Amino acid sequence: MRKLLIIIVSLALIIVGVWLVLGRYKPYNEIPKQQPLKVGVHSGEFDQSVGAVITAYLSLKEAFVNADTTKIKEQQKQLVVAIDSIKIDELKKDTSGIYQSAKLLIGDMRSNTIAIANETDITEMRQDFRMVSENLFPLLKTIHYKGEKLYWQNCPMAFGEDKDASWLSNTEEIVNPYLGKNHPEFKGTMLHCGEIKDTIQ
Repeated sequence: MRKLLIIIVSLALIIVGVWLVLGRYKPYNEIPKQQPLKVGVHSGEFDQSVGAVITAYLSLKEAFVNADTTKIKEQQKQLVVAIDSIKIDELKKDTSGIYQSAKLLIGDMRSNTIAIANETDITEMRQDFRMVSENLFPLLKTIHYKGEKLYWQNCPMAFGEDKDASWLSNTEEIVNPYLGKNHPEFKGTMLHCGEIKDTIQ
């Protein structure tokens, strides 16, 4: 009788144990997957730091429009300061790779901005500005920029036929920083050459 009681208790314990384990178990396809955090809203401090980059960039663009190399060098320094002040650590909260992507784009943008200061020929400076633009545009898309509306504009012959270049503007009007007001070949006749390709807002 005692043996039978021990067997019954043992079986009961096994059944309870199995029930507890199975109650907690969920098939793999039923386990909710961890979703990347989408950082859609940034702090005011972060937005201000990105806004400062855009302000400095637009001032640099204007200096290129006017082909003013002295002003270009001044604005280039301001842009480097603004880039260095981006509150990028805030993006570490995100788990979808935004931080890493943004860091790479910021690094490339900074390198190309610094390169402008090392050039003496305005065409070479404009080539560096083209690369600054090519990094800033995807950066704003990556971080889900929510500031003033910006226009991604393109000139199909910025550096000669079939050699296009793009830039960001805060107005729809095309004011070309690559051909500008004082271009050695075109003077100011190609100032408005280009078209809007995309917008960010």
